[in-house]
Amino acid sequence: MSPIWSFRFRCFRIFYGVAILAILSIVFGIIGFEYMDEMELASISENQPNQAPTGKVSLVVKLESRVLEVYNDDQLYKKYRIAVGKSKTPTPIGEWNVVWKDYNWGTGFGTRWMGLNVPWGTYGIHGTNKPWSIGQFASHGCIRMRNKDVEELFEWVPIGTAVRIEGRKIKVDRNLKYKTSGSDVVALQLKLKELGYFQGRADGLFGTMTEDAVRAYQTDKGLPVTGIATKEFCASLGL
Repeated sequence: MSPIWSFRFRCFRIFYGVAILAILSIVFGIIGFEYMDEMELASISENQPNQAPTGKVSLVVKLESRVLEVYNDDQLYKKYRIAVGKSKTPTPIGEWNVVWKDYNWGTGFGTRWMGLNVPWGTYGIHGTNKPWSIGQFASHGCIRMRNKDVEELFEWVPIGTAVRIEGRKIKVDRNLKYKTSGSDVVALQLKLKELGYFQGRADGLFGTMTEDAVRAYQTDKGLPVTGIATKEFCASLGL
């Protein structure tokens, strides 16, 4: 074999060996990541209760910090690390309720599913077959938990449990009026609630209570009383 071909052959063997090592490191890295997940990767603290809360349970999802908080009679009881929606598929802010629960709901949803009553799509709290995504903006809008965490929470949460999702700023770029719906309506409802004009639930549905709140605000501020939240109206509220 000529010196040139011998050199090329050695380079090929080196390149092939490096490629094999890279592939093996990826494979074992994924396996190790899943193992570490079961060994408390993505957990927040070991010094949290494992017993079921004895009072009324409610949940708060904080999108910016990717944390789900469990409240027991309005007192913080436990926190879980979660994954939430990506920027193009955001998790919907608002005040929702758990409306159905199921086991092994489908591929990619882990071992438990708790569906929310978001009126413009199917969203829920569920497990995952991608535990390394926990703590990230990674989902299509749902709230992902480690399977061991969602299995625990599933037993604590009855149908009807209140779930508040907060933390994403919404820009209103359309006129909002009776019978419109969406995250921008939620943002309007939350702002009107903060100002003392809206007393209902921020459910993203522009109904009569929302319309009345807009009318009341317009009356107090000397604006034309239409019950319609125009883009300019929303901008004046900081939306």
